[in-house]
Amino acid sequence: MTRRVVVTGAGGVSPLGSEWTEVAASLKAMENRIRRMDWDIYKDLNTRLGCPVEDFEVPAHYTRRQLRTMGRNARLAVRASELALESAGLLGDPIVQAGKMGIAYGSCSGSTDASRGFLRLLTDHSTDGMTATTSVRSMAYTAAINIGVFFGITGRIIPTPSACAAGSQGIGYAYESIKYGMQDLMLAGGSEELCPTQAATFDVLYATSTQNDSPEATPRPFDRDRDGLVIGEGACTLVLEEYEHARARGATILAEIVGYGTNANGTHVTNPNKETMGIAMDLALRNAGLQGSDIGYVNAHGTATDAGDIAESQATEHAVGRGVPISSLKSYMGHTLGACGALEAWVTIMMLGEGWAAPTINLRNVDENCGDLDYIRDEVRALSLEFAMTNNFAFGGIHTSLIIKLGG
Repeated sequence: MTRRVVVTGAGGVSPLGSEWTEVAASLKAMENRIRRMDWDIYKDLNTRLGCPVEDFEVPAHYTRRQLRTMGRNARLAVRASELALESAGLLGDPIVQAGKMGIAYGSCSGSTDASRGFLRLLTDHSTDGMTATTSVRSMAYTAAINIGVFFGITGRIIPTPSACAAGSQGIGYAYESIKYGMQDLMLAGGSEELCPTQAATFDVLYATSTQNDSPEATPRPFDRDRDGLVIGEGACTLVLEEYEHARARGATILAEIVGYGTNANGTHVTNPNKETMGIAMDLALRNAGLQGSDIGYVNAHGTATDAGDIAESQATEHAVGRGVPISSLKSYMGHTLGACGALEAWVTIMMLGEGWAAPTINLRNVDENCGDLDYIRDEVRALSLEFAMTNNFAFGGIHTSLIIKLGG
């Protein structure tokens, strides 16, 4: 026997803001937050663009002892989790520490600044740059473990250091943990901090945007004139809960997770594979007991890379059908890597719960090689629907697809 899984809380820290009202206003204004970064010292880096979370500070009640093991990545994640617990009415509730709540959370990496100590050891043969917390701050699962310690969570922890699929895998594995009876509640999501090393990862693949003097004009997902992605940062946490448990405590239900699919392309670590992308969507549909025609909106991974956009859109057309409304939130806040799957799920739940969908900005001319879909552009679209899909595709060929039922 399986159980229903609902979303009862959400918290985000994003380039568009941390309060939903801020985020919604930014989306409706159709303006991105891409910035030219102070990266000129990296002479061989082609891109100078990023999308930071401006003016982020941890709350005053975070103690020095608590912060010692947290780099920026973990601090973003812990704050997003605190906001999520607060919105769910669970902040300070004894159930959080009773073993009934777990964590499924991911990032591409920990705080890269903390890795300087290891690099100094290798290059200068000195441990002077290392401290007792260097490893904890730099490890890929730093967000998950710091969330656990900060809130005293004693249930299962599932780290998902799976690059661009980390946040959505976190949600998917949390969903499965509750659906199959392992936990009653889960904190799920992902986080990432902005670092030039991450921009360089894509820069050497010629996959970054180099419109350095016109940051407002990029990225341009699905556009024939797109020139690559822009790296962002942020964190987002969803509180997932077993349906009857949520009802019994009178929780507000934001949405229901009804389907999850994940697989690998099995062919190449960076090149996208439209066949296996489509299979991930098919797996989510089958898990939800739905047909492709039941999906009323798709939140695309939409990175603004040539191969990625084409493969993803063609796979979406095959799995869901021609003409489905689709848009990419990366046109507003860049590619937030480990955080993107969670941030995009949160925004999908909130905006569609209010009956609208944000367009892909900077999309002027759809690439003729992309799938035959209803690309939302130019203006906010009023939408009334029951089921939405949100997809992510990561390095390593890791694919995820989530299906969300809107409303309580």
